[in-house]
Amino acid sequence: MIRSSLLIAAASVALSGGLAGCALLASPDPVQLYRFGGASAYAGTGATSACPDVHVSMRRVDFPEAARGDRILAVTGAEAAYIKGARWVSPAETLFEEALRNAFADGGTCTVLSGGPLTRDGLLLSVDVRRFEAAYAAPGAVPDANIVVLLRLIRPGDRTIVAEDRISVSESAGENRQSAIVAAFDRATAEASRQIVLWTDQQGFRATRD
Repeated sequence: MIRSSLLIAAASVALSGGLAGCALLASPDPVQLYRFGGASAYAGTGATSACPDVHVSMRRVDFPEAARGDRILAVTGAEAAYIKGARWVSPAETLFEEALRNAFADGGTCTVLSGGPLTRDGLLLSVDVRRFEAAYAAPGAVPDANIVVLLRLIRPGDRTIVAEDRISVSESAGENRQSAIVAAFDRATAEASRQIVLWTDQQGFRATRD
């Protein structure tokens, strides 16, 4: 009888320990959510106030597959990984497009950005983000937030490419911490957006004079 009681007690302890272990394994690692795009991009486009309105529709911003979604991509040489314990509050491509649209609203001197149908004399802006990553020169080094964007301005009627260019922006995080890396992405996004607005204003203005 005593032996049976001991066996039952041991089984109870083992079962409760197993359940506790399962509960611990099921607990997700804490994740800190971040956003970017809050920094002001407008620093003057340099276009003249007399330039005519250029109506531009922007395609949905395209992102490389590895940088899409809410994970923060980090690259060291040929190796790529996602920063543990950190996520964007929304997909990176969504936050980038919101920041860019806000930059056009705040700083576009010539450009009237529209999400609706193209006007007869309108242009189409293609924004193809080729890189959006925290780049490390070596493991544990201070990373840079790197953004590379391919731009095309298209005349929809005949699909003529009016202008195309590539911009690259790099902002040092200053230190290898999540918050510092996010701040670097914020600054890099603001600068990339400013350059895109300036380029679209200049190229769109030239297109109206051709």
